[in-house]
Amino acid sequence: MTGIINYEAGNIFSLTAALDRLDIPYGMINKTGEVEQYDRIIIPGVGHAGAAMQKLRDSGLADAVGEIKKPVLGICVGMQLLTAYSEEGDASLLDIIPLKTYHFEGRIAEKVPHTGWNKVYPENDNPLFENLKKDTYFYFVHSYFIEYNATFTAAFAQYGLKFSAAIQDKNFFGVQFHPEKSGAAGEQLLLNFSNLR
Repeated sequence: MTGIINYEAGNIFSLTAALDRLDIPYGMINKTGEVEQYDRIIIPGVGHAGAAMQKLRDSGLADAVGEIKKPVLGICVGMQLLTAYSEEGDASLLDIIPLKTYHFEGRIAEKVPHTGWNKVYPENDNPLFENLKKDTYFYFVHSYFIEYNATFTAAFAQYGLKFSAAIQDKNFFGVQFHPEKSGAAGEQLLLNFSNLR
C-alpha cells in the first residue's frame, strides 16, 4: 500500500486519480506515526519549495522523512525537497540527496517556466524507468531545476541546459516531471514504483 504525505503542498487530486486508474491502493499520511502503515511513500508537491518545506516542518513530518527505509518518491517540488538547498526562497531542504536546486532564469535563453512535454533519458538502469523507451516524453511544469550529477541522476532532460529529470540515492527517488499528467508513460512509472520493495 502506498502512503501519500499530506502536508497541504501537493497535487493530491491528480495523483490519487492516477493511482485509482491503476488500481494502486493508497492512503494519506498526516502525522509521523502513520508512515509505518505503508510499504512505500510518495511526497507530492507544487508551488514554492521554500514554502513547501515550511509546511512539511509544520506538519511534523520533515524529520521523519529522512528516517524512512522504504521506497520514497518525490514528485516535482516533492523531488526538490529531497535536495540540500533551493534558490527558491533561499531555503535549506531535507538534504537527503546532496544536490542543489537552481532557477532557470539567468542560466538559459529559453522561456521560463519550462512547461510542456520533453524527452527524458534514463541512466544507470534505474528501476523507475523499466519498460520505458530511452527517450520517452513526460510532462513538466517548473521554473527551478536540480543540477545534473552522474552519481545521483536517474534520468536527465535538456532545456537550455542538462538537468536532472529524476534522481535516486538508496531508497529515495525523485522525478521533476509529473507522472500523473504524463499519460501511459507516467502510469508505467507509477506502476514501477508501486512494485519496488
